[in-house]
Amino acid sequence: MTEHSESERDGRPGSVRGRRSPRRKATSLAVATAVLLTVGVGAGLVWAGGGKEGDTGSKQRPKATIVAVSRTDLSDTREMEGTLGFGAARIVKGSDGGKVTWLPAVGASVTRGKQLYRVNDRPAVVFYGSTPLYRTLDTIGSVGRDVRVVADNLKALGYDIGSQPATGTTVRPQAPASGASTDEEPQTEDKDPDASPGPSGAGKSADERAGRPSASPRPGTDSTPPRAVTVKEGDGVLTASLIDAIKRWQPTAGMEPTGVLDVNDVVVTTGAARVGKVNAQLGTDASADLLTITATTKTVTIPVDALDVGSIKKGQKVSVTLPDQSATPGKVSAISTIIQGAADAEGGGSGDPSQQLSVTVSLQDADAVQEVDAAKVQVQFAAETRKGVLTVPVGALLALSEGGYALRTPEGKLLPVETGLFAKGLVEVSGPGIAAGVKVESAS
Repeated sequence: MTEHSESERDGRPGSVRGRRSPRRKATSLAVATAVLLTVGVGAGLVWAGGGKEGDTGSKQRPKATIVAVSRTDLSDTREMEGTLGFGAARIVKGSDGGKVTWLPAVGASVTRGKQLYRVNDRPAVVFYGSTPLYRTLDTIGSVGRDVRVVADNLKALGYDIGSQPATGTTVRPQAPASGASTDEEPQTEDKDPDASPGPSGAGKSADERAGRPSASPRPGTDSTPPRAVTVKEGDGVLTASLIDAIKRWQPTAGMEPTGVLDVNDVVVTTGAARVGKVNAQLGTDASADLLTITATTKTVTIPVDALDVGSIKKGQKVSVTLPDQSATPGKVSAISTIIQGAADAEGGGSGDPSQQLSVTVSLQDADAVQEVDAAKVQVQFAAETRKGVLTVPVGALLALSEGGYALRTPEGKLLPVETGLFAKGLVEVSGPGIAAGVKVESAS
């Protein structure tokens, strides 16, 4: 399709053959730019303008079909490859100096309060949470997020743990639980607004101001009293009531009722754990890799370039195409905050700065993937949706030499348009004279 400039139709000097004025060179540059834009937008765009009437005899005009402007919903869908499975695997190790005496079967699901493995015939039990046990819990008044994990899990298992000191309370640890009577609660020191700032009140504890004797070190212990700790948001406190709850729970878990929890007594997971692989054998050293665990529900994990993840939102609905070409709905359940380079993923080096994030998609219908444990799948994201917009095939657009786009009617009239969303071979258009049903030409 060829349009003619005004100078060529009027026969002005700008159209003389064999001579190129500066203005003609500028026009040629604009033409080249427009053609490049045409190729970049998509196949089927036709440039209009800049040719000479005499050139039409040497070039065949593209074949055109007549289409109608239609009103529809337009969605820009992005498709990415993901991996269906049980999510990231975690390696579990046992304690030093022990022997493995029991292991679960591959595929077994282990829930809260159930044993995951046994070392020296002592069970390691699953608790749900985000902070692993990192110390032996044996001191009344111990404060931390690991204590909160123990308190929350025992409460969820139905044990009365008593009350917990409020956030902001100052707690002074007392003595190891194994050597102290559990009818004593940890000393707490709340701020006393009535305390005198003078010598009579300065430096005294709440016990001393109330006329109670202050705590003194036990015989045979360090003369320096334990440092007081302030309870922060998310902390738990190892109270006498909580220790009693531990004692009542331990026999049901296969432990001696000591009230003391060792680091290796509990394996903290984010939820129910599925045994993906068993690495150890009975009788082997427990300090080696014992097994790997994953989540019990199947999800889709998608690596996404960090620069592209902005259009993906948590809770966004997606469609997952399975290996048998069936589709099942899902939604974005998590977007990792850890950026990982390609070399990092392979375990060698710092990685490329054009890193990737991990996007997790949960499936709405678990039965749809019941027979598939691991597979490559395609995930469709609706990046943008426009409701009830006017559209034409991309091939109907004419890129004009002066900039912008137009549609051509069967009668040869050009209708300038503004373009919007491009998706699935269609483009959103608007402008004077553009309405549903209007007939325009489109490159075939």
